[in-house]
Amino acid sequence: MSLKINLNSEQINQLDLTPIRTVIETLLTNNEISANEQQLTFAINYPLEPTDPRELSEIPEIRLWFIRVDALYPWLPFFLDWKNGELARYTAMLVPHQFKRNEGIVYNSEALDIFVMSKIFILNHWLKQQNLTGNSRLKSMAQMLGYDIDESFFQTMK
Repeated sequence: MSLKINLNSEQINQLDLTPIRTVIETLLTNNEISANEQQLTFAINYPLEPTDPRELSEIPEIRLWFIRVDALYPWLPFFLDWKNGELARYTAMLVPHQFKRNEGIVYNSEALDIFVMSKIFILNHWLKQQNLTGNSRLKSMAQMLGYDIDESFFQTMK
């Protein structure tokens, strides 16, 4: 089951989190957490001028909306559809980057280091609160962003 959050320019410009709040609160209230792991996608309708070459993650208003979402739901990557690029897009909303024609998205390496480690710590704590065990989810998320986390690292987070 895929969960799609539709966003329009008015919601983004108003920093209106109603579309995501409704979905997340339903998941948490109905205890549908693990059943909806990696199911969330965003459909962003933010009109640009035809001559505007920017990607959505380069538009300050959209990035600000995602920064607000991340402040409220720092464990959101658990729900993002990683296979269809939502983790990469979410990361691009929060981490400085550049688009290179032959390489695609290139994140600022130090900022990405901080982002990945922060998410590992946050998700490790949140998953324990949800009684979801195993570090494979965290290792897989890190791998999606180019990091290899050794199992021994998790022993330091008791």
